[in-house]
Amino acid sequence: MADTMRALVLEAHGDIDTLKVVADYPKPAPGPDEVLIRVGASSFNYHDVFTVKGMPGIKVPMPVVIGLDMAGQIVELGAGVADWRVGDRVLVNPLNKAKGLMGEMLDGGMAEYCRVSTSQLIAMPPDVSYADAASLPVAYGTAHRMLITHNTVKGGDKVLILGASGGVGTGCVMLAKQLGAEVIACAGSAEKMEALKALGADHVVNYRETDFSKWAIQTYGKSQRRTYEGGVDVVINFTGGDTWVPSLKCLKRGGTLLVCGATAGHDPKEDLRYIWSFELKVIGSNSFYDDNLAALLDMIQAGTLKPTIDRVLPLEEAAEGLRMIRDREVMGKIVVTP
Repeated sequence: MADTMRALVLEAHGDIDTLKVVADYPKPAPGPDEVLIRVGASSFNYHDVFTVKGMPGIKVPMPVVIGLDMAGQIVELGAGVADWRVGDRVLVNPLNKAKGLMGEMLDGGMAEYCRVSTSQLIAMPPDVSYADAASLPVAYGTAHRMLITHNTVKGGDKVLILGASGGVGTGCVMLAKQLGAEVIACAGSAEKMEALKALGADHVVNYRETDFSKWAIQTYGKSQRRTYEGGVDVVINFTGGDTWVPSLKCLKRGGTLLVCGATAGHDPKEDLRYIWSFELKVIGSNSFYDDNLAALLDMIQAGTLKPTIDRVLPLEEAAEGLRMIRDREVMGKIVVTP
């Protein structure tokens, strides 16, 4: 086997055009309790945009292969590996508990091969494709933990989802519908709105043309402090920024604001009056775990979940896929097949 490989490499922080596909990146060899996988598919997340730009307080070792999410086939075993075999198909949990995130602190999935700790491996059911599996970890895993592990959505709830067309958002739409909720999906174009309807959203709101908070109040009534009438039961907000206070305003008394990120700003204006006056619950959800990923794989195998993939690109076009995510031109996931 050749000792080099093709990879999408970050050598210095900057804009997306700083990413380069190289043909001579060193091919890794597995160490003790590690395996080498031939990457079948990898997918981008908005986190990859932050990695390329650079994040305060996080020193990314350079050069690094980006890409958190990946699935593939084991082609080589390191010393001491007993529970896995060459040929096994695996999904990778991006979090290496000792070293950090793949694609950030360790080489990630945007390459032909990747070295992975056995502690990160999850066996793939036979009928799950690499593309579907690679769509899961950060986006769908986060949605699964936020809605199902934390038991935050129940049948009959009115659930308003901001950023519904992205990876986490589409996952939330599908999982909330499976839980029996009435889903209001917010997106920024007519095309995305139609796609969200096809995913099962009961209502769609173009946030560029309509104030989502006012829409919710006009549709369901103004929240009442004494009768619990009016408003929505749950708002899923991983954008932050200027959407934060409007999210509080359209929640019913006793309602829940779910947050797992802040793509539009982590330090929003706050209005505590809504929180105490309407007894609101603000629940944070961080990351995902093997049980979330295994449950999602089982759902795909059973035919109850199909990840939304905007497009599948070759490695040479991967940077353009990340640009599309940055510029919010994507419905669901961008998958790359090295």
